[in-house]
Amino acid sequence: MIDQDVFKDIMAAAPGPTTIVTSTGTDGRHQGLTMTAVCSASLEPPLLLVCLDHGSNTLRAVRESGSFTVNYVARGNEDVAMRFAKKADDKFDGLKVAVAEDGIGGPVLVDTAAAHAMCRVEQLIEAGDHTVVVGAVVDGGASDQTHVLAYARRKFFTHDLIA
Repeated sequence: MIDQDVFKDIMAAAPGPTTIVTSTGTDGRHQGLTMTAVCSASLEPPLLLVCLDHGSNTLRAVRESGSFTVNYVARGNEDVAMRFAKKADDKFDGLKVAVAEDGIGGPVLVDTAAAHAMCRVEQLIEAGDHTVVVGAVVDGGASDQTHVLAYARRKFFTHDLIA
């Protein structure tokens, strides 16, 4: 098997969207974490997948609630992305969040997300030390006013697209 540090270097070389995956556990507490391991899986039906560490509080909340939201972090929110990359109880402090009335999905980070996808869990797949969560996208939206923060080589960046 390849050395873990070499594998991390390989994965860090490929840019990915900076996202914060959120969910709410049965205790009513919001959970969330920063990740780039998110991708679309299907257009019909619309599915996406996220990969969560087995020990993650967010995975526990996803399992309990059966839903999650992928918040695509807008440029200028590197500090929020770093906050959610660490273990802490106060990640949501001071942030404006919205929660769906029907309870599907996790908190939407209103002033932080350039786009969001609210998902209902369709499938959980054990994969090494992570669980691949396949979610059916039931709601969401995207702003045409800002770009999604990307991450590669352990640095944040954006690329302004031509309008």
